[in-house]
Amino acid sequence: MLGPASASTSLDDIEKIGVVQGAAAVPRGVQSRDAGADCFDSPEPPDGGIGAWMQVFGAFFLFFASWGFVTAFGVYQNYYETELLKGTAASTISWIGSIQAFLLMFIGVLTGPLYDKGYFRSLLVTGTTMVTFGIMMTSLATEYYQILLAQGVCIGLGTGCLFVPSVAVIAGYFTMKRSFATGLASTGGSIGGIVYSVAFRSLVDKIGFGWANRFLGFLTMVLLLLSMSILKPRQFPAGPRSLLLPSAFKELPYTFTALALMLMFMGVYVPYFQIQGYAGEYLGLNKEISYQLLTIMNVSSIFGRTVPTIGADRIGPINLMIPAMVGTAIMGFAWLGMRDVASTVVFAVLYGFLSGTVVSLPPTTVTSMGGKPSDVGTRMGMAFTFAAIGLLTGNPIAGALIDIPNKKFRGAQIFCGCFVTAGCLLFVAARLLLPKNNGLSGGRQSGK
Repeated sequence: MLGPASASTSLDDIEKIGVVQGAAAVPRGVQSRDAGADCFDSPEPPDGGIGAWMQVFGAFFLFFASWGFVTAFGVYQNYYETELLKGTAASTISWIGSIQAFLLMFIGVLTGPLYDKGYFRSLLVTGTTMVTFGIMMTSLATEYYQILLAQGVCIGLGTGCLFVPSVAVIAGYFTMKRSFATGLASTGGSIGGIVYSVAFRSLVDKIGFGWANRFLGFLTMVLLLLSMSILKPRQFPAGPRSLLLPSAFKELPYTFTALALMLMFMGVYVPYFQIQGYAGEYLGLNKEISYQLLTIMNVSSIFGRTVPTIGADRIGPINLMIPAMVGTAIMGFAWLGMRDVASTVVFAVLYGFLSGTVVSLPPTTVTSMGGKPSDVGTRMGMAFTFAAIGLLTGNPIAGALIDIPNKKFRGAQIFCGCFVTAGCLLFVAARLLLPKNNGLSGGRQSGK
């Protein structure tokens, strides 16, 4: 879900507080409580070099194991609807993936302060343990409530522990290249979605649901252990940070942005959850072709997450977010007219790219709303709590609008387009209310 690091707050200010996506780095001169020799002090971020790029490599696998599972849930949704939980409503099944995504973002409000206090290793160990355990328990599940607890709650909490470190550790190593580095690491979410979905669909018919998930569990554990061996957070000064900052909501641009994120995330992931069911039930395509559509969407999303990072630095994140959301909303409504294989493939490519851009820009967009540099982390955490609510509620509502027996998906398609449009309108309002001297045209603000 992440794209560039803050392109709007001044680089000097961000360097001082070391904050990205609701987490600040460990204070300089204050030894991490559990990182030991892995944390080290240095006056300036290297902004390159083997050591710094290895952190991007390590963070890539954290994105892989966290957002990768979220973007791959469509393959599970389709399998549950047609096999394991056949007869269960699509909206009910959607709660599994929605709770997983909700917890991933929501508990950042708690894991951010823990990261600030130096519990970097503890977060990685806890996250790795919970994600691996959750996948293994999913492999044993046969009832809906079991899958909800294992795949929704356990994996969701685990990925939430991994999310803050995946974005915060890079901030300590990069300044001018921070947007590109964070965007590059975030492609792990799309690539993870591809690997998990392709592996699951290839293995489930050959070795069964249980062993397919056990294979994914072992793969995830190995990759997360590799990430733990690579990542070494640096130490930066960070002042006291409040968990909440209610006064931020007195600023209309910030308030509109938080609400825009909630509405946007209610709709933007609907195709990722439902494209396979649409292809199989409405278009009558075979299972193999239906599975390929989610893969195509995730591949296209990789380019959407990386290409815009340069543009966000140059023109300002919200100035790029708005046209990307317009395109995403148009494609959401265009989904209504996709009635054959060729047009649906085109939809998957275009929607994947545009939505990849949209979900990569929120961190920098939130920081462009102003506020004190020392409050960036808190403001980010509060804004993404709204986004988490959107992730929790949007997909189940869209699923409830689908009439699978009668092969009617129009409700979910309209829902997708309408909520992305609503989010876009609020972003436009936020942009119009921003002061003219905030430096958005250059992608940076003064950080007053």
